[in-house]
Amino acid sequence: MLKVLGEAIGTRQCWCRQCQQIAAGGPTNNAIFRVADVTLNGDLASSTWTADSGNTLTFHFCPSCGTQVYAQSSARPHLMTFRLGVLDVGHDLRPQAVIWTDEAPDWAVFDPALERFPRQPPALPAS
Repeated sequence: MLKVLGEAIGTRQCWCRQCQQIAAGGPTNNAIFRVADVTLNGDLASSTWTADSGNTLTFHFCPSCGTQVYAQSSARPHLMTFRLGVLDVGHDLRPQAVIWTDEAPDWAVFDPALERFPRQPPALPAS
């Protein structure tokens, strides 16, 4: 069970190669929360690798079905990045920015209303 007590501090659509692999070729759509605002119950498995940014990423997923639940970066251990699909229906979250557009395939379509970052965007506020 996932319980989020606070508001997302940001939402992003990510086109990095790791996210494309996770999302079967498309981007991931993510909401970022402070660790202090999240309660998780249940078992999760994890996998860790070094991202193109140079940071270590740890992805946490359901050990039964493999669904990605959240990720954490070594650069921002105070934050948890949740896949929008695991949040309760009706959350009304949507991407505010598109990141890692340099790694998107040439057929990718970006919402022109969203801010774009060719690679890693600036860090979100710590508090």
